[in-house]
Amino acid sequence: MSANISIFDTTLRDGTQGEGISLSADDKLKIAQKLDALGVHYIEGGNPGSNSKDIEFFQRVKSLQLNARITAFGSTRRKNSAAEHDASLLRIVESGVPAATLVGKAWDFHVHTALQTTLEENLAMIYDSFAFLKRSGMEAMYDAEHFFDGYKNNPEYALAALRKAQDAGADWLVLCDTNGGTLPGEIHEIVSRVRSELSAAIGIHTHNDCELAVANSLAAVQAGARQVQGTINGYGERCGNANLCSIIPNLQLKMGYDCLPADRLRTLTNTARYISEIANVHMPVGQAYVGNAAFAHKGGIHVSAIMKDSKTYEHIEPELVGNKQRILVSELAGQSNIISKAAELGLDVNTNNDKTKQIIDQIKDLEHQGYQFEGADASLELLLREAFTDMKEMFTVESFKMHVEKTSAGMISEAIVKINVDGQQVYTAAEGNGPVNALDNALRKALVQFYPKIEQFHLSDYKVRVIDEKDATAAKVRVLVESTGLDNTWSTVGVSSNVIEASWEALLGSIRYALLGMDKVAGGTTDTPERLGLVNH
Repeated sequence: MSANISIFDTTLRDGTQGEGISLSADDKLKIAQKLDALGVHYIEGGNPGSNSKDIEFFQRVKSLQLNARITAFGSTRRKNSAAEHDASLLRIVESGVPAATLVGKAWDFHVHTALQTTLEENLAMIYDSFAFLKRSGMEAMYDAEHFFDGYKNNPEYALAALRKAQDAGADWLVLCDTNGGTLPGEIHEIVSRVRSELSAAIGIHTHNDCELAVANSLAAVQAGARQVQGTINGYGERCGNANLCSIIPNLQLKMGYDCLPADRLRTLTNTARYISEIANVHMPVGQAYVGNAAFAHKGGIHVSAIMKDSKTYEHIEPELVGNKQRILVSELAGQSNIISKAAELGLDVNTNNDKTKQIIDQIKDLEHQGYQFEGADASLELLLREAFTDMKEMFTVESFKMHVEKTSAGMISEAIVKINVDGQQVYTAAEGNGPVNALDNALRKALVQFYPKIEQFHLSDYKVRVIDEKDATAAKVRVLVESTGLDNTWSTVGVSSNVIEASWEALLGSIRYALLGMDKVAGGTTDTPERLGLVNH
């Protein structure tokens, strides 16, 4: 039977030390529930004595009745004092959590320089602190700070620090690569020695300063570590912590260790993306396992092969981690890309179809002009449906005007739109917070009487990219609009040397896509707009 690995998540503590990450108490509680649903074994909530948010978190998390062990963080007692009177240790015990992690020095250089005390007093600080936690009935974990640097500088003292924690009853000895500068081979060698000389269970806590945190964590497990500490999406100080979204599937799917139940592993991608939203941090599309491009295929040869067998270019089934295969269509696309993408939409397309060759040429020409469909699936879907189906136009635009005025009250943007719906002409005007918002408001105002449920989706993101910087202010721009509603999110693209025109094109595509009731809006069906309730009967 394969060995069990305990997953210790420190997103709520170490992860919040990452630049640009700030979580409220409510945020931390939501993330804790998501982590618990994923099946991690420990959730480190923070330091119950360091700030009001962490204090509130520990007070409120008890009512959630989570399965994971909520863990408090602190440090060993202050020098030349008693553990029973240490304010930090007392607050940990008073928080009512079942487990605690204490950080303590394992590098003699830090003892002298940072703590400015003797090596003997540091060992006493370690022993007294863990003995106090164990007398209080808590599970206790020793985060041996800078352990690997300390071991390389003075191995006997680093091991002595571990022995003191073990002698005091610490349940886990967690070896920390705090500066993130150790190599996998060194990790394996040092952890192996620790395992041979100490009896307590070993954990590993690595940082990503050399982009080796995941590799170092795996090396430690191979050498005998049975707890892995890290964060979702690798959030953390400087270059981040070890990324649990890579570590967990590597351990479970590649190395045969048991980390999470298989059904929980399938929620990994959803968990990673949910937490990135709460943290308001964009996920890299190429992030291993859980990234949007982790199983995306662009080259025509690749797509042709995976249509025969996905193992040709996928190292695992994406569904094992809750992700999915994606086929990208671009100037590199061949007929296989178009056929595969069309098949997703339920369109009957084959290689002998002249329209397939025409649409490939059209996409290549559009991309040469500056369009990019990899991040604008809705625009691509509109192109394919226009090419291979008799797609009805829900409305046509006859004209639009923009008026932007600077007044004493600020900038005022007004849009005037003239459209035609089944022969009925509509003329509307609306103001907005900028030209794009004004155009969006005016178009919706014109359409809502015909399609009342247009109010159920909205523009959620707007990005502008200069295509050719050498043309300066005359350069073409690419506008990407993201819309959200009807339980889905979709993106459309527009290109022009005029940013208003590019934005208008992207807005039109977004609304056309939604009103046609296509696959993504319908949650994977091919329902008509009438069945979706978009049309006013």
